[in-house]
Amino acid sequence: MAYTDQGVVRHVKYVQGRGQGVGFEIEGINKLRRALFKLDEQARADFKQAGFDAATIVVKEAQTLVPKRSGKLQKSIRANKIASGAKVSAGKKTVPYAGVIHFGWARRNIRPNPFLYDAADNRVNEVMDTYLEQVFEIWNRNT
Repeated sequence: MAYTDQGVVRHVKYVQGRGQGVGFEIEGINKLRRALFKLDEQARADFKQAGFDAATIVVKEAQTLVPKRSGKLQKSIRANKIASGAKVSAGKKTVPYAGVIHFGWARRNIRPNPFLYDAADNRVNEVMDTYLEQVFEIWNRNT
């Protein structure tokens, strides 16, 4: 997937590594982020919001894919804003089994159900379009 708007972002690559999570490598995005961060605090907040909005798409898809018994695991799936954008996570103190469900546990004969990876796979184009559309909007507003 390639985007050439503004001549900054040149290539988008979807990556998935077992145990390392799902992510997107966007060639040129760090240059764009540094330029936006120099502008103002609002641009930084908008950049995080763009990541959060994209991550929310994965959350909604993951909530439809996760196995449902009590519904606690489904309710624990959430998007979080972080400095570089956002992340999607599942589980919390009251749902400590999220990792076991997602990655499996061979010694206990629990097969993996990688609902977060599958959600990202299913919505990769929508996630990237949403994210890059908002980033370019921020860029256009501030340059």
